[in-house]
Amino acid sequence: MPGMDDCVFCRIIAGDLPGHVVLESDDLVAFLDTRPVFKGHVLLVPREHVETLPELPAGLRDGFLEAAQRLAVAVTAGLGAQGSFVAINNTVSQSVPHLHLHVVPRTKGDGLRGFFWPRTTYADGEAATYAQRLRDALTQPDG
Repeated sequence: MPGMDDCVFCRIIAGDLPGHVVLESDDLVAFLDTRPVFKGHVLLVPREHVETLPELPAGLRDGFLEAAQRLAVAVTAGLGAQGSFVAINNTVSQSVPHLHLHVVPRTKGDGLRGFFWPRTTYADGEAATYAQRLRDALTQPDG
């Protein structure tokens, strides 16, 4: 696990690296992505070094989601976008191992098409099996 000194986002939060901050609170920081999907693409991160959403402390969850809502509104109101794409990667495709939520401004016809991976289908009865497996996992003490 990289230390906080090695984490790009921790260094932006600390002011050791430049970042175009758009929102700050005691617990959270949001700044422009340096490689945006579209201009105005924002990353929301907890100040505390947390790598994935499951590791986010319970005390930060409400504030994190509230800030995400505010950012989703801001990209439409402030940038003239018609909507937004909001996403979190956990470990896989997570270029920086620090929890970050993407808020990407969207406009009809912007060229972004759905998800970036191939789709699949369920065989007969398979969806019910997957749904049951998830329900079972959610009833476990860690679920």
